[in-house]
Amino acid sequence: MILVVCTGNTCRSPMAAALLQKELRARGCDVEVQSAGLAADGSPASPQAVAVMKEWGIDLSAHRSRSLTAELCAQADQICVMTPGHAQILRQAGIPAEKIFVLGDGIPDPYGGDIACYRATRDAIAQGVCRFLEENGLVNIAQN
Repeated sequence: MILVVCTGNTCRSPMAAALLQKELRARGCDVEVQSAGLAADGSPASPQAVAVMKEWGIDLSAHRSRSLTAELCAQADQICVMTPGHAQILRQAGIPAEKIFVLGDGIPDPYGGDIACYRATRDAIAQGVCRFLEENGLVNIAQN
């Protein structure tokens, strides 16, 4: 299982998990992808995240945020995080560094931003997912 982690689990990690799942399935990889947040509270995906993912044919409307747990971390083969700060928090919690992958150079949180901000975040996530797939021996992500 691949776990994707951000802060609130309403914007970045649900978008990244959905993109990663779509790309893995397109490559015939039967790998489960889940997401969680360091400060999640059961909220739905942000309306802007739902809208920009719908542009790429991905439906986040049923998503509800959930908190990161030690059990989820233990179940994950790999954990993708949005920022080096998230990686540091996980390492301090005892997660082995080799299990953690930072998407891109860090994906800024678009929470509260406009639709253009969310599109830029989605596109940065797609580039990070591309790098993740490449480093794991899979073909480049198809650009939408």
